[in-house]
Amino acid sequence: MRYSATHKQETREKLLNKSRELAKKEGFGGTGVDAFMKAIDMTGGAFYTHFESKAELFAELVEQELEFSTEMLAGDEDAPADHVARKLRSYLSSAHALHPETGCVLPTLGPEIARASPEIKARVEKALKRLRDAWSERLDDDDAGWALLAQCVGALILARVVESERTRREILSASRRFLERVEKAPRE
Repeated sequence: MRYSATHKQETREKLLNKSRELAKKEGFGGTGVDAFMKAIDMTGGAFYTHFESKAELFAELVEQELEFSTEMLAGDEDAPADHVARKLRSYLSSAHALHPETGCVLPTLGPEIARASPEIKARVEKALKRLRDAWSERLDDDDAGWALLAQCVGALILARVVESERTRREILSASRRFLERVEKAPRE
């Protein structure tokens, strides 16, 4: 049976999408090539026709995740004035905390990114600076971008490590209320 001319690229994209989901849910380092390939109903041997190594897959999935998150969170010139506030409410939600496979890569794979190659860390830094710049500009505050990123990622990590739903909600609600107060505070 012959495959279409686009089959290899389609399979690569399918592998990348499933790997992003699986890595954010289970962790990247502890998930083997066979598990990534099984997620798309293929054998482990086929992996190397799409990526030279597992490290290459990691680099690409992190880059795609951050590109997607940055575009979604930063908004553009057509985004409404309350764009940041709306995105923060969504980010700091129980749904996001309970479904890491569909959410931000930083709370789930941050420690693995921290141990990654300098090239991967440079890509991450570039994406984070882009988001920081967008939020700082929207809020007219140079410190706001970094502070918001740190608050959001940290709050989500805490919400994911607690057992009770009540504590999870308290963490997320407190973070949302705190950020709303900061956003409304007069600027110096």
